[in-house]
Amino acid sequence: MTLRTTVDFFLYDWLGVAGLTQRPRFSDHSRETFDAVLDTCERIAREKYAPFNRTVDVQEPVFDGEKVILPACTQEALNAYAASGMLSAAQDHDIGGMQLPYTVEAAANAFFACASVSIGASMLTVGNANLLMAHGSDLQKQVFALNEFSGRFSGTMCLSEPQAGSSLSDIATRATPDGVDHADDPLGPRYRLRGNKMWISTGDHELTENIVHLVLAKIPDGNGKTLPGTKGISLFIVPKHLVNTEGELTGERNDVALAGLNHKLGWRGTVNTLLNFGEGRYPARGSAGAIGYLVGKPGEGLKCMFHMMNEARIGVGLAATMLGLAGYYASLDYARTRTQGRPVGPAGKDASQQPVKLIEHADIKRMLLAQKAYGEGALALGLYCAQLVDELHTGDEEQKHEAQWLLEVLTPIVKSWPSEWCLEANSLAIQIHGGYGYTRDFPVEQYWRDNRLNMIHEGTHGIQAMDLLGRKVLLDKGLGLQLLGQRIQVTCQHATTDIQKQQATALQNAWAHVVQATGDAWQGDNPALSLANAVPYMQAFGHTVMAWIWLDVSLSSQADDAASRGRRQACQYFFNYELPKTEAWLNVVRSQDATCADMPEDAF
Repeated sequence: MTLRTTVDFFLYDWLGVAGLTQRPRFSDHSRETFDAVLDTCERIAREKYAPFNRTVDVQEPVFDGEKVILPACTQEALNAYAASGMLSAAQDHDIGGMQLPYTVEAAANAFFACASVSIGASMLTVGNANLLMAHGSDLQKQVFALNEFSGRFSGTMCLSEPQAGSSLSDIATRATPDGVDHADDPLGPRYRLRGNKMWISTGDHELTENIVHLVLAKIPDGNGKTLPGTKGISLFIVPKHLVNTEGELTGERNDVALAGLNHKLGWRGTVNTLLNFGEGRYPARGSAGAIGYLVGKPGEGLKCMFHMMNEARIGVGLAATMLGLAGYYASLDYARTRTQGRPVGPAGKDASQQPVKLIEHADIKRMLLAQKAYGEGALALGLYCAQLVDELHTGDEEQKHEAQWLLEVLTPIVKSWPSEWCLEANSLAIQIHGGYGYTRDFPVEQYWRDNRLNMIHEGTHGIQAMDLLGRKVLLDKGLGLQLLGQRIQVTCQHATTDIQKQQATALQNAWAHVVQATGDAWQGDNPALSLANAVPYMQAFGHTVMAWIWLDVSLSSQADDAASRGRRQACQYFFNYELPKTEAWLNVVRSQDATCADMPEDAF
């Protein structure tokens, strides 16, 4: 079964995405237009991305003192992607977009992530432009966002700093008004930014005419003081090259300097940088300080940036998913062609018998089933959440309300669960290959290295867990948790066969334990202790959600063909091998186990 047949099943047979064409925004579309988009992306990924996945891994970006040099295949891939229209896939027709449902857009982009995740680094550009469409002025949209959608410009998000990491409260970058006329600049209130930003993907390159940095910084008051915490953070557009109101480059470089490239374990095809803003290397308009234009209101930068960050988290989850599936397809092919060992039993003792294929061994089947359950289950979850985004934007009031609250509780899961368990799938892919899997002669070691990033960027695993247990499940008296429980119950009510009913009962029990643990975790008045086991809580929550997804998928897979049997078997694997793990995770949550919290530093 190919990735395309899996995507088609999830989109059309399970989610019924063709029904979205009944909504006014998508009325010009049909299954034929959706298929055409998928065909195009599948072809570009096959021709421009997949053949060069190893190339961009071994030919890392190089800074020659003037510019960043990347392999030629990177430029060709980006050009093909931009020409496909996918950068503006979800945008309105009148600005050159396709008005494509996000569900279809996400599915189409999956082909690129599977082919070469580190070449396909357009996620930040699209997220950057989408943020400006939501929070920017009309001219900022025209000059910056539309040029990103066309592929002329690319975009970044500049949050982290060397000394602060994920702690945005501690950022030190400052923005001061640029002259007495700063508020009258047509591109937005104009400021001078000074500071350093770290871990900036696509932060410097020659792939596009310009790079649009979205930078978080604090505006000091008249006494040079800034508000503590995140309330004083503002958001600025800081272009690499200055532009006029027509979006044309003025020929002047902004005061943004590349301080160095980060040399990474994986994702080596994507440039990752340390940037200095306002160090004076490129004094903009005669003085030091990078010129930036305020987006929205002062002090609301983080609110604006979360528009981009939440979207990016779904994208990270899908990237992790596709790396897991890439490893699954590689190890499945290897297990079907590699012969080794003989069957267990009397026949296996006859050395004159021919070796059997790896896939005939039960333990190899166990590892393949785990990969299938992790990868295909994560893809189903990602597309389900993508459909919730479509509900949020185009549904009726009740659909929008439910989608908003379901996304609150599912966004940490759709980012973190694939990041953890599709990484495990890649580890199993190496195991199936044996010693060969540990060499560069096969691609699975690169898939593992590429996937290891996804538990870190766009909010680390621990941050996602604390966000889930410390905020998302508690909002509005647990409304998101309640709505999710209702959807789980509806799925369970559709179970008809004996095995489906057994799985439904196991799922209902697991969900009841998650709900109970949510309350038990917050006993007493010690929030630090309540959150000490947030990661085990998120693991149990995620596994329970995935059991629900698999049961729902299985109920739509009742045909007698091989693909349907495979999905039912993956569902059974998940319920028999994976769901029971939730009890161990929830035990430490319910009891507020303090083993980790109480460990003295000197005892390590």
